[in-house]
Amino acid sequence: MNYASIRKCDIANGEGVRVSLFVSGCTHHCKGCFNEEAQDFNYGNEFTREVEDEIIEAMRPAHIAGLTLLGGEPMEGVNQRALLPFLRRVKAEFGDTKTLWIYTGCTKEQLEDVSSRWHTEVTDEILSMTDVLVDGPFVEELKDISLRFRGSSNQRIIYMRNPQR
Repeated sequence: MNYASIRKCDIANGEGVRVSLFVSGCTHHCKGCFNEEAQDFNYGNEFTREVEDEIIEAMRPAHIAGLTLLGGEPMEGVNQRALLPFLRRVKAEFGDTKTLWIYTGCTKEQLEDVSSRWHTEVTDEILSMTDVLVDGPFVEELKDISLRFRGSSNQRIIYMRNPQR
């Protein structure tokens, strides 16, 4: 898997100050995508153990609320498989002291549907570690800059592990 960029002090992609990993590769090709170059699976740099270490170190300070995955599309099958070992490391290191947000152009229902191409052998485990899922494709005609943590009004913020929020 490749990644497009890492933001170590991000306040735009989830609650609190976060470390955000923008993965490469996306087959949604949403019209008006804000990160079009990251649709290419070969864009950016290789996601290595050293990059994982760098992200984990960036997450250590107490003021960092957690990790956000976006892209590209973190829930592309190949990206899910590459991210799972890293997410296991993050959970082993931080437990529930840091939250995991995932932005996806898929809907939660597509990810949970075992007959969907988006559901892989690792999807359920990734979703079980996810605190917040921001789902749905970006729809340029529904773009609304007043929305918090979303680009278009069809996208949902779903609290996966603490639904009463």
